[in-house]
Amino acid sequence: MIFTAHITIMPLTELLDPQGKAVNESLHRLQLNAIQNVRIGKHVTLTIEANSKEEAHQIADHACKKMLYNAVMENYTIIVGD
Repeated sequence: MIFTAHITIMPLTELLDPQGKAVNESLHRLQLNAIQNVRIGKHVTLTIEANSKEEAHQIADHACKKMLYNAVMENYTIIVGD
């Protein structure tokens, strides 16, 4: 079966996000003051051939740990759909 894994990779909340800070300041200059905090990350989509959703999740998790994210600076979440 073919599954799609959607992976969201974000900087750790404890770390400064200079890109997010710059966007937040620009939004405030545009009078969008209701926006309080911007964090910018990455979205990765993987098409995975696997026997089950659980197996597809394990494959995506393995890809994250081996290559897609930096454990020192980022965290990730995975959502697997059909």
